[in-house]
Amino acid sequence: MTQRAYRYRFCPTAEQAQILARTFGCVRYVYNWGLRLKTDAYYQEGRRLYYDALSSQLTVLKRQSETVWLNEVSSVALQQSLRHLDKAFLSFFEGRAKYPDFHKKHGKQSASFMTSAFKWDGQNITLAKMKEPLAIRWSRRFSGVPSSVTVSRHAANRYHISILVDEATAPLPPADSQVGIDLGLTHAIILSTGEKVENPKFYGKDEKRLEKAQRRLSRQQKGSKNRAKARLKVARIHAQVADRRRDFTHKLTTRLIHENQVIAVESLQVKNMIRNHHLAKSIADVSWGKMVRQLEYKAGWYGRTLVKIDKFYPSSKRCFDCGHIAPKMPLQIRSWVCPECGVRHDRDINAAQNVLAAGLAVLACGEAIRPARKLKSKRDGKLL
Repeated sequence: MTQRAYRYRFCPTAEQAQILARTFGCVRYVYNWGLRLKTDAYYQEGRRLYYDALSSQLTVLKRQSETVWLNEVSSVALQQSLRHLDKAFLSFFEGRAKYPDFHKKHGKQSASFMTSAFKWDGQNITLAKMKEPLAIRWSRRFSGVPSSVTVSRHAANRYHISILVDEATAPLPPADSQVGIDLGLTHAIILSTGEKVENPKFYGKDEKRLEKAQRRLSRQQKGSKNRAKARLKVARIHAQVADRRRDFTHKLTTRLIHENQVIAVESLQVKNMIRNHHLAKSIADVSWGKMVRQLEYKAGWYGRTLVKIDKFYPSSKRCFDCGHIAPKMPLQIRSWVCPECGVRHDRDINAAQNVLAAGLAVLACGEAIRPARKLKSKRDGKLL
């Protein structure tokens, strides 16, 4: 059994929208309240608060006259917000995310409900405190029973529901082909077969339109209705860009999974690479990290093998024919001739071929693909 999340759009009624707005506000308040308590306890008293302690204090908080309105929404959603806070701190301490931020009113709003807080009759979902089921646009159906649902409202004023189900996924028939992938900017990906997939540059195509909308937003008076309209227009442009990018990456990764049994890909530190201000916008637009994550979980679903090679492997500088490693390979060099064997290489295709060869070496014998580096003695400064 595999846990899969299905995401749908829905249109709430006026009453449901009011209940959801109240729920989002309470969830945001409890999350920020818990974050403040955890931060103060650690920096002022040197102790850590976990979910159990915060859950007990939440019960007391709901009884106070100033915050008695927290009882108007589902208690499950409030408890889940504290669990999400604990998960955010765990990701921070494990180095996978930054320190948790306070949630804002004008950003994305979400609330999670477990099985005790919603009703599933096989066709429709009714959340706690609601009389009618949600009008979900069922773009596809799923098998299994939902274990949890997450309702969200984005800045573009669109509502989505994410349904988590335990589902049996049948592996795909074995494929004979294997492919190595080099991630690029001019092209989204370059395959070891020689194919280059163009980078659609969704953000770049709408950048002028977005700049114009943002300028109009900056000129509006804060708190006015015109500013709210301008903010909504900016959010809708961002949503359109994100939708197209998500659709492109899903179709591309699904195609790669269906066509290949083994996929080798570079293991890049995208978070560090975005610090380069000259390339940050282009790297974010092509979504390297999202593409690799989709390949990883889809490979697990369908019985494929994904191999991530070491980030220090010199895939671009290494000649695929003879193994010679060039001392330097600046980004502006797109093709080069190997000084040892005289073969002319396309930089990206050569890198993809090296990535595939390194990935197959790992699968065959667990070979270390990280190149040996010369160590310098601290005592005499000589190379060892």
